[in-house]
Amino acid sequence: MKTKVTEFNLYRSEMNDRILNSGFRDFNKFFALDNKAYAEGALPAKTKELMGLTASMVLRCNDCIFYHIERSIMEGATKEELHETFNVALIVGGSIVIPHLRKAFEFMDEVFEARNGK
Repeated sequence: MKTKVTEFNLYRSEMNDRILNSGFRDFNKFFALDNKAYAEGALPAKTKELMGLTASMVLRCNDCIFYHIERSIMEGATKEELHETFNVALIVGGSIVIPHLRKAFEFMDEVFEARNGK
């Protein structure tokens, strides 16, 4: 059964492969820099992913929101931590974030369901 999570991950993977294998090396450089920014360092990777999630919600990028929700959960974020992160984004971004908050809740629930085998 296809879910939003599986569809998102399949599309993201296929398109990233196309981009990274296009022969245009600057794409690869940017992707590597992006990956490095979220690596464990003085701040834990989970914290960085939650920060990325907040920024993505304020910038209203659903693909980015979905990515950071999944990565945050992979790094051990709980629903409560995600709820607080969503709230910071809502406070910073204002009511324009609400439609993205709806999508974030739906996606978060699907990721947790998939991880828990439900």
